[in-house]
Amino acid sequence: MGRYVTDIKNGCYQNPVLPMDFSDPDAIRVGEDYYLISSSFTYLPGVPVLHSKDLVHWERIGNCVERLPFDRYAQPAHGCGTWAPALRYHAGRFYAFIPLPDEGIFYTEATDPAGPWSALHCVKSASGWIDPCPLWDDDGSVYMAHAFAKSRCGIKHKIQLSRLDPETLEVVEDGPIVFDGTLSQPTAEGPKMYKRNGWYYIFIPAGGVEYGWQTVLRARNVYGPYEEKIVMHQGASSINGPHQGAWVTAPDGSDWFLHFQDRFELGRVVHLQPMCWHSDWPFIGLEQNGDGIGEPVTEWDCPKGEAGPGLQIGDSFTNGKPGLQWQWQANPQPEAWLRPVAGDALHLVCGASGSLWRQPNVLSQMLPAADFTANVTLGLAGCGAGAKVGLSVMGQKYSAIELCRTAQGCTVQLVQGMVKDLAPTGDAEETILAEKMVDTDEITVTMKITAAKQVQYALLAADGTAVPLGGAQPVAKATWTGARLALYARGGTKGDAACIKQLNITF
Repeated sequence: MGRYVTDIKNGCYQNPVLPMDFSDPDAIRVGEDYYLISSSFTYLPGVPVLHSKDLVHWERIGNCVERLPFDRYAQPAHGCGTWAPALRYHAGRFYAFIPLPDEGIFYTEATDPAGPWSALHCVKSASGWIDPCPLWDDDGSVYMAHAFAKSRCGIKHKIQLSRLDPETLEVVEDGPIVFDGTLSQPTAEGPKMYKRNGWYYIFIPAGGVEYGWQTVLRARNVYGPYEEKIVMHQGASSINGPHQGAWVTAPDGSDWFLHFQDRFELGRVVHLQPMCWHSDWPFIGLEQNGDGIGEPVTEWDCPKGEAGPGLQIGDSFTNGKPGLQWQWQANPQPEAWLRPVAGDALHLVCGASGSLWRQPNVLSQMLPAADFTANVTLGLAGCGAGAKVGLSVMGQKYSAIELCRTAQGCTVQLVQGMVKDLAPTGDAEETILAEKMVDTDEITVTMKITAAKQVQYALLAADGTAVPLGGAQPVAKATWTGARLALYARGGTKGDAACIKQLNITF
């Protein structure tokens, strides 16, 4: 199938430990096992669940959300959907608190983090409430810290603390604003709540995704007043915006912090930092210049624990099914979009003939690295004129190489798409940049991405030679995510299904 395994040298891990777009990570340890979840926006199944034994090697084991219970997600709603979640373990159950910025705060629960997870339960119907995190207190009270999305409610910089019903986990009291960072901590968001040594802590990223820092709030009373302290920033390091993540304590008592770094076209990748405590304040990263604020490390001694198998990236489509790394652009309809056929190949039913940006049954995954090569076999046997099947790098400016059935035979096209309207329901305009006739209805295509900035598409000849189609194309971010590697089928006559075989990814 193909997996990504984190590089280890001389007992040290290299950051990022997850060089993929696991945006807004949160993590916990239960026994000897670590679990991590992240946001996934309009890509579904969503809120992926990862497992690790050592905080360095991760394997994807499931998703918290199979589909979203709102009609709008039958179609792509770019930038909406599941934002920064929180993962907690309480009384033998796993809880994922998940915000939908237009609909409210929800939670789902499971006894096994691999699933199944329950249907979403509403904690609070609201527009603009985001980034929730619960805390079960020692006296049985339950609280939830959350932030606000300015794009939805006109508020930012503020953290609110609400009280939840211990049985239903619904908000029973909105509660006070416990922190206002308008002057000192702009764009305060992503709160994660903890309790240690009688102190209540709220870890908050501040300063914005691209160039922000990590702040921690603490108070003796859950409602404050909270002191504030910046505990990690970029400083002289090359790691921009080091913030938003999770504090975890290993079985040996060592403390660690997982956070993201915005790598733009590659998305928000995950780093692991050593962490310690001084005078009941956390210190994250490494002191470099005497300012008392940690800076992120590029490598460090590996935590104790077993190395896992790594993340699935390539796919042989065993039994005609995509692996866990794949997500659709809208609520999944696998019974309508995948045709069950014996053998290890994906038979993808052709969708509408419109743009890929608006097609719900585009199947995509995160870019696995900044530099890689992918090849896949595409086929249109049995499909009518107008049917197309392709390999794409999706973003707000995207490109694709696609095999097309015409009345005269088959062609291979290089397509470029430009999103013209960035609203959740906005569309893209597509242009054919290059075209070549082929004498077969099955071809193997390849693409090479360099520094997550450019992609070159080509056909693979029988002798393995890559024959370029057109020039290199730009790689661009999608809405709130990095670019995505995608497979799709569209056009043709009703019921046509394209065949996709053996996606190989090499570095």
